[in-house]
Amino acid sequence: MIYAYKDFIPVVHPSAFVHPQAAVTGNVIIGKDVYIGPFAAIRGDWGGIVIKDGCNVQESCTIHMFPGVTVTLENNAHIGHGAVIHGAHIGGNTLIGMNSVIMDEVKIEDDCIIGAMTFIRANEHIPRRSLVVGNPHKIVKQVSDEMIAWKSEGTKLYQRLPKEMRAYWHPCEPLTELPKNRPVQEKFYLSRKR
Repeated sequence: MIYAYKDFIPVVHPSAFVHPQAAVTGNVIIGKDVYIGPFAAIRGDWGGIVIKDGCNVQESCTIHMFPGVTVTLENNAHIGHGAVIHGAHIGGNTLIGMNSVIMDEVKIEDDCIIGAMTFIRANEHIPRRSLVVGNPHKIVKQVSDEMIAWKSEGTKLYQRLPKEMRAYWHPCEPLTELPKNRPVQEKFYLSRKR
């Protein structure tokens, strides 16, 4: 659902897909080919939120801030299921792993990979191409070209998803038994080198 707050009405590019079970409130700008999953809460009431082109904010994510702060997700940022972004700046082509928490005034530069369940304390700066894990966070190494290619492949899947959702997604009643002619699920293989 899209909600106005005071004089702010969210701005959503027509090519984006915002699931109707997501809540987008107030001073929020959503760019081209962005995917916002169900149960995401994107709350621009005390400050602003800018989600630039090609980003995805997956299921059950929360984006919020302290008063007067603008949260920015640069182009192609990839926010994994259940992550919390609170008052941070997320660099372009950066992946935030599932259930990570990124606190206030954190600046994560471009091409970083933040591991699942990582906690980054307020006011931290994460340099470009860092691989970060842990609670509290620790930079463990530089992101390789292969890791960036893997991340970018995964983000491209999400960039195609808004168009596919508009074309094929619709509410329905469940079947009561498995049909004999059930289609086969398409497979995607992401080559990953660790």
